[in-house]
Amino acid sequence: MSSSFRKFLITRILLTIPMVLILVSLIFFVMRILPGDPIRSQLGPRVSEEQANVLRERLGLNDPILVQYGNYLKDIVTFDFGNALTQGERPIRDELGERLPATLELTIPAMLFTTIFGVGLGAFAAKHRKQPIDYIIRLFSIFIYSIPIFFMGLIFQIIFGVRLDWLPLAGRMDSMILTTFQSKTNFYVLDAILTQNWPALSSAVLHLIMPSLTLGLALTGVFIRLTRANMIEMLRSDFIAAGKARGISEKRLVYHHALRNTFIPILTLIGLQTAILIAGAVLTETTFSWPGIGRYLVERIALRDYTAVQSTIAMFAFFVAIISLVMDLLNAVIDPRIRY
Repeated sequence: MSSSFRKFLITRILLTIPMVLILVSLIFFVMRILPGDPIRSQLGPRVSEEQANVLRERLGLNDPILVQYGNYLKDIVTFDFGNALTQGERPIRDELGERLPATLELTIPAMLFTTIFGVGLGAFAAKHRKQPIDYIIRLFSIFIYSIPIFFMGLIFQIIFGVRLDWLPLAGRMDSMILTTFQSKTNFYVLDAILTQNWPALSSAVLHLIMPSLTLGLALTGVFIRLTRANMIEMLRSDFIAAGKARGISEKRLVYHHALRNTFIPILTLIGLQTAILIAGAVLTETTFSWPGIGRYLVERIALRDYTAVQSTIAMFAFFVAIISLVMDLLNAVIDPRIRY
């Protein structure tokens, strides 16, 4: 590791710490300035003041605001989010630990589909610029980006789940298989492969197709347009003209030389969109009854679960910061000029 990269790495990590601190602090203060009493919203208006005070004391809501803030930061650092109001004594950390793999299992294939399909179509459109296929791809990118994700999910459910009966409508696995399926990591596809449970694997993959396709298509338009714009600029470069003069095939120039040199902005977009996909899975998980963090957040909001909502949003903020850090480091590895 060179000294310049080491310096960049240390600087970027040090900058991530205040960014995370600002995010989680914003969550803390916003939750406390919102109107209404979260305790009475949860227990109901007829609850006695004594019962409400007992719960406030248990949650530390009677402490001074700075004491609450200090305890909150300590809980964030130790990943001890306390217990959910609506789940009895069940720790929020256990709830999030069970649901995070479900969200990641949905997000990872969606991001792979978005990257491969979006970048491929963008490069193809740049190669055939101002031809009919280029206009068709550009119109498709605008159309697919403008469709609300929940509406797209409902359309897929009607077509592939109801009309054609090809794919299951909701959930992560058939209920009959799920009763006997043993999942250690809560990544159903991975656990099914490791245990060689092929019926469970088939069911998990079939349940994954529609929600991941919906989530992936929602961001495909962004990748198409970014890739096309950068590819057109790159195809006008001098080294591409020199490659043509040397007799290098157009296909190799487009998909090997030009595309590789446009990967820096694409990689940055991948990082940003991955964070958006994790946080934006709320609508997809709700539409397909997918038991991930997004659906958990919606359920806790509906139940006015003060502590669970605060902890879940803090986890989303943490993921955004970490993914941003990783993408910056990858960009620095690919292009050393970024370090300076």
